[in-house]
Amino acid sequence: MQSLERLVRALRRLPGVGPRQAERFAAYFLRAPQGEVEELLTAVEQVKDGVKLCRICHAYSESEVCARCADPDRDHSVICVVEDPQDIEAIEKTGAFNGVYHVLHGSISPMEGRGAEQVKVKELLARIESANPPIEEVILATDPDAEGETTALYLADLLRGMVARVTRIGYGVPLGGDIDYIDEMTLGYSLKGRTKI
Repeated sequence: MQSLERLVRALRRLPGVGPRQAERFAAYFLRAPQGEVEELLTAVEQVKDGVKLCRICHAYSESEVCARCADPDRDHSVICVVEDPQDIEAIEKTGAFNGVYHVLHGSISPMEGRGAEQVKVKELLARIESANPPIEEVILATDPDAEGETTALYLADLLRGMVARVTRIGYGVPLGGDIDYIDEMTLGYSLKGRTKI
């Protein structure tokens, strides 16, 4: 069945969906009521048509400026730089940050041929240069992997002299974790990033 195979191939393009899972999803759609399938198709179309990037922070938004950038109660002098829009939601769930964000939409990865031109570094620099009042701190919250570290170091170097403080999110031992079960790299970063109490 050509149409079923086409659906399976399309589903396999989704992140984290392997061949077996794609086949299960396709079988589910075959059995699902027509209304449920139409609801999914409508939701996908509306997302593609209605969601764009905020012109300030480049997070997903249904308006030209997202709710966080438009919120006067947020601290607009502190920018948290993240790789992906999903990272914002993870930080927001903590309730520990009340500044604004800048989404790079990726990381710098020379091995994959992705340089600063492929992520929104120019936009970050332009935003900082034109900020009124000036940006006091940029928090680099890129992923703690090789690409995230490369990106953070590159940005830290660029931002020196542009803002008063450039900081990096801490790495460390998870709450409730046992030190003897933590890998050496995480424990090493925890020791380097220790804070005074």
